[in-house]
Amino acid sequence: MAARAAAGTWVLVLSLWGAAAAVGGQNVTARIGKPLVLNCKGAPKKPPQQLEWKLNTGRTEAWKVLSPQGGPWDSVARVLPNGSLLLPAVGIQDEGTFRCRARNRHGKETKSTYRVGVYQIPGKPEIVDPASGLIPGVPNKVGTCVSEGGYPAGTLSWHLDGKPLEPDGKEPVPLGNVQLVVEPAGGTVAPGGSVTLTCEAPAQPTPEIHWVKDGARLSLPPSPVLLLPEVRPQDQGTYSCVAMHPSHEPQESPAVSISIVASPSELKKRKDSRGSHSLPRLKPFFPSDLLQICLPETDEEGQAAGSVGGSGLGTLALALGTLAGLGIAALLTGVIVWRRRQHQGKERKVPESQEEQEERAGLNQSEVPETAGSSTGGP
Repeated sequence: MAARAAAGTWVLVLSLWGAAAAVGGQNVTARIGKPLVLNCKGAPKKPPQQLEWKLNTGRTEAWKVLSPQGGPWDSVARVLPNGSLLLPAVGIQDEGTFRCRARNRHGKETKSTYRVGVYQIPGKPEIVDPASGLIPGVPNKVGTCVSEGGYPAGTLSWHLDGKPLEPDGKEPVPLGNVQLVVEPAGGTVAPGGSVTLTCEAPAQPTPEIHWVKDGARLSLPPSPVLLLPEVRPQDQGTYSCVAMHPSHEPQESPAVSISIVASPSELKKRKDSRGSHSLPRLKPFFPSDLLQICLPETDEEGQAAGSVGGSGLGTLALALGTLAGLGIAALLTGVIVWRRRQHQGKERKVPESQEEQEERAGLNQSEVPETAGSSTGGP
């Protein structure tokens, strides 16, 4: 390719002077659309001439005869008076091997062979779809370098600040179909079991993998593997993964469902518990049992079980307040009863004074005549 480019430049310079390129080497490079002259060695300078031009394009093994004049090739090739072959406008169809066979007046035969290659200078390269910004730490697509009109296809190279960039040998791999693999298969797991989700997204550079549950993206760092170590009821749902690639649109995998099912032993326990129903044993209730009901359970270190300020402490406070109120009421009642009995006893022991005794005697005497009169009165 480099040799052809150099020769092509040389032909281009000659064409700027308005002259056809007359070459006699074995390998010839001609620009498409420009004229080309091939000399026939050993051809007589003057007629009559005995010569023949043939072309083999390489697409077939047959040789096409280009001369004598008057043949089908007159529109694209013409033999000059000196025996040279003129191609007014070289085209891609002219690529191949040209051969001239000439015989002079003495009968000596001379052959000339040319391998002709054609080229077209490519258009000015440009970057299409350039990136608006670059993200550090991740692969970025800068753009696509294109150049139109070149033949054969040229080699494009990238430069950064005037210095060529060397390729690292890694070929980009397009993002394929994103698949989600779940273990255990089917996505069913016993309570407390573990589930492993693996996202397969073949691409180069490696894409970032994000996870989605029930249509909402999970706030997790990018990772191709999602592990649920101890599955709980809230972990049930549909999961999918999304592959983020700098050169492609985000691609989401088909969703899989994760569900919890009871193990056979757990189902047997539930069945046995449903089959046997027994009434609880009844026992008499004593006031002392109130403390046992209200007091919270304690652990080995003597701390009350449950959270601080829970229902156990509230029940205990209510029970203690009730007991204290009952005790105070009983104490007050006892004091009142005791004072009344003491007062009644003192009243019985105090003797009557002399005035009270005389008054009581006078009352008794006045009651005697009334009694006698009522008993003796009659006709």
